[in-house]
Parts: sequence; structure tokens; C-alpha cells
Amino acid sequence: MTGVHDPIVRGRFNMSTSDDGGSGGCFVYQPTGNKLKVLDVTLSPGGSQKEAEFQISQGAQRLPEIVPGSVGYYGQDSSAGNTQAAATLVRGDDLLIVELVRGVKGRDNAADVVALMKLVAPKLILNVTPSPNKAKG
Repeated sequence: MTGVHDPIVRGRFNMSTSDDGGSGGCFVYQPTGNKLKVLDVTLSPGGSQKEAEFQISQGAQRLPEIVPGSVGYYGQDSSAGNTQAAATLVRGDDLLIVELVRGVKGRDNAADVVALMKLVAPKLILNVTPSPNKAKG
């Protein structure tokens, strides 16, 4: 998906917080040169299903329902030669973003971010443990 061999991978996810929900990220970098970021997966509170629906109404492609009660979208930068693509999924207040910063020319990078979202969303979004305040609300 990234075309990078032996990448540098950093990050962690906190699935139970005293705030609004899970958070964290996983970041993948090229192992040589300037060590540019090629991929990132970010989980954060503050998702908005209204915002996701707005992005879809503006032309973003709708993700299939990956987890129950979720809405999401994806797309690829349409600039000539650009390989950047991203998928965004919202469930309740939880927001999950898969961003391929530098994909491989000739690949369907949008399909790659959708496929990765299908793999990680059930593990990340469904495993967020709400804070006691959020669960009671």
C-alpha cells in the first residue's frame, strides 16, 4: 500500500480515557532520507456524523457501513500524479481517520485506504470504552 520496505512505525492507542473517548495514532515513516510520513491512522473524540454527511453531500464517496451506527467517507486528491488518499469514519463521538500521505503511483490508493479502514475500524472504534460520564449521558 505504501511501497515502503522496513518502515519506521510509531504510535499507540488509548482505548479508555476519562475524557470523551479513545484517542491515539499509528504513524508510518520512510526508513531513510528525510523519513517522510507515508501513512497515519488517527483515533480521536469529537467526531461529527453531520460533518461526515456534509462531506458526502459535497462529493466525497460514502464508505460502506463498516461498523453498526457509523458513517464515513473517502477520497483521493485529484491533482495530477498525487497519490494521497484518506478515509474517515465516525461513530457517535469517535472519529477514525486513515490517511495515506504518500501512496504508490499506479495503485488505487482510495481503495487501499478503504481496505485498511475495514481492517482497523472494528478493532479501534468498537473497542473504545466510554467514560462514565459519557455512558450515563
